[in-house]
Amino acid sequence: MENLCVRERPLNHPLRRCGALLLSTVMAAALGGCSVKTFNDPVGQVSHVLFGGGDNAAKGPTYLTGYIGNVVSDEPQSAMVARDVLARGGNAADAAAALGMSLAITLPSRASLGGGGACLAWRPGDSGGARAFLFLPVAGSTTPEPGGAPVDRPAAAPTLARGLYLMHLRYGSVAFAETLTPALDLARGGISVSRALATDLAAVQGPLLADPGAAAIFSRGDGKVLAEGDSLVQPRLAGVLEQIRSMGVGDLYNGALARSFVAGSQGAGGGLTMADLRGAVPVETDPLTVRAGDVTVSFLPPPADGGLGSAVAFRALNAGGRGDRVGQSVVAAWRAQAAGARPGAELVARAQALVDSGTVPSGGSLPHLPASTSFAVVDRHGEAVACSLTMDNLFGIGRVAGSTGIVMGASPRRLPPPLLTAAIASVGSRFRAAVTGSGQNDAADAVAAEMKQVLAGERPGARPVTADGRINAISCPEGLPGGEGSCAGGTDARSAGLSLGSD
Repeated sequence: MENLCVRERPLNHPLRRCGALLLSTVMAAALGGCSVKTFNDPVGQVSHVLFGGGDNAAKGPTYLTGYIGNVVSDEPQSAMVARDVLARGGNAADAAAALGMSLAITLPSRASLGGGGACLAWRPGDSGGARAFLFLPVAGSTTPEPGGAPVDRPAAAPTLARGLYLMHLRYGSVAFAETLTPALDLARGGISVSRALATDLAAVQGPLLADPGAAAIFSRGDGKVLAEGDSLVQPRLAGVLEQIRSMGVGDLYNGALARSFVAGSQGAGGGLTMADLRGAVPVETDPLTVRAGDVTVSFLPPPADGGLGSAVAFRALNAGGRGDRVGQSVVAAWRAQAAGARPGAELVARAQALVDSGTVPSGGSLPHLPASTSFAVVDRHGEAVACSLTMDNLFGIGRVAGSTGIVMGASPRRLPPPLLTAAIASVGSRFRAAVTGSGQNDAADAVAAEMKQVLAGERPGARPVTADGRINAISCPEGLPGGEGSCAGGTDARSAGLSLGSD
């Protein structure tokens, strides 16, 4: 381990001392995460900024013309954030990081800073398929610290910021601090409550408003939750984002912000400790892959086991078999066999062997699984990112971590993990399609069915693919780069999502 920290350029504050960073793929964001790039960063030096400020204020924003890419998301305001990043010259990883952090403001029921998720990232030239970034919510301590409240609702250690940071470290083109600006502006200036958020608020109104911290944020003041179109301003969350932008992601895990979050968690009965936060480390690993002719499709690997369900279901569909509930069945069997296995290359290899075998194990049915949300981005050069995020329950534990304004995710010890699933298809060095899914137990099967449809030439989101599965998809039949005119995005017609792009 070396104490090497170098600021990304351009930044408008002096170089500061950072925590130690491991220079390995798995541990790059473990201790530091302080808006830095290590010396072995493959992206290279930053050449532009997305948002003016400081020495860059006089330059003003630069907007691209022509095709800039496609964005699909379950929440419209977050999709608009990503499109703006692409229009300003950011790449898919920049836009995905900005979108993911904005969801913590616009859809905290499913993507709070207190939650986590998983992403795939791919760019032309990635011969082995996409890279997977796993940052699922991690179970925390259930023992209260001295003076802390009894741990009656165990919380998950937050992993969203660290996970998006690691993905962006590998694939982004600007300082990570730049990608936080839209979320900060949304928290400070306020958002209009979307249909997606209003629906989630209505579903958990009673339990959510029982927590004073949550009630202060999500109540209309008349004993009811905010409704679609209401204004939601989150000044405390804006303060957290400002702190992260100034001090780096690492401050949420081993700095002053971490101490505030832990104190808030202990006071609210979540039970998290500083050790829990320091130990919640994202993992970068290989994806699962399925080859269909000249197309390589990458899927999220376990422990994001919805990706495994999608991979097996997609292979079965391409072999002429039925895809009904295949993904669910595979995940049920896998969870029974791989319970307690640690994330890593060995676990991925076991899952890939199952995919390659062509068998569809039967594991019975799954219990009703927690909610999630998903999105995908592709830029004009063909770089793509597809993510699935979760709180392990709508609004996690339904409580806010003290003065931070962060809704805490639920511990995976308390509830079964959701089916996090996403897929990216490529043909040689060209992007072909990206599909992400949600919809509880149907998510894995929905992604498999939609990927088969778009690769067969159907328009993304042309028709529902499963009873409850909700997809977000981008397809470029002529490939990217080069086939920009063929690209289209689509969201499930039954959802409240938004597709932005060439169409």
